[in-house]
Amino acid sequence: MRPFLPVSDEAHEGQVVGEFAIDKGKEYPGDDGVSTITDDRCPVEAQKYAPDTWALPKGGALFYYTPTKESWATGDRAVSCTYTAEKGTFSGSLDTAKSLKPEQTTYLEGSNAVYEALWANQPEKDTVEDDLAGYKAQAEAVTSALDAHVEGLDGIGGTEVGKLRATLTKAAGNWKKAANAADADAFYIAYDPAFTGIDPNKSVAARKELGLATTVPADEAEVWAG
Repeated sequence: MRPFLPVSDEAHEGQVVGEFAIDKGKEYPGDDGVSTITDDRCPVEAQKYAPDTWALPKGGALFYYTPTKESWATGDRAVSCTYTAEKGTFSGSLDTAKSLKPEQTTYLEGSNAVYEALWANQPEKDTVEDDLAGYKAQAEAVTSALDAHVEGLDGIGGTEVGKLRATLTKAAGNWKKAANAADADAFYIAYDPAFTGIDPNKSVAARKELGLATTVPADEAEVWAG
């Protein structure tokens, strides 16, 4: 099988964190089609296996093994999603889903859904002026995910969780304003505090209270630092 998105040309140690079969008719969907499917599915499958992405070892990334055009003709539809260390190795299983407490699972499911809504609905155009409808649709998706996350947090005790719930409730209000913006200017006014409101750094204290990892992944930290 042909690897997609290799993290390096060197040898790696890794773990399979998700597997699925591509179900897309009889014709090979093409390299780009396979890549699109795996880019969408592998992160979702990986989160089922290791819900807390903050707890994953540093210096690693998802690595996809997919059908080739040749293997597709023989009936191969299997995709393996592996988490691979960029340097050295990592020990222990990444399968943490079964060891989580109910409140940890509730938090992670809600939080993961918020950021999935943000990135999965990213408009193709770079500016709001060029695609106001697309940006508003993204804001609507994030609002829905935030509302569900806040509702989940209602059932979790703790001072810091309560503070985060209040922060996210305010953020949801700003995302809703962005979703309902009449024009680009109104969108920008709502978007700035909305985006800042879901800065991962704001969840560190609540995560600590819940016994979850507290180091913001470098790629996420970079987005909000900018």
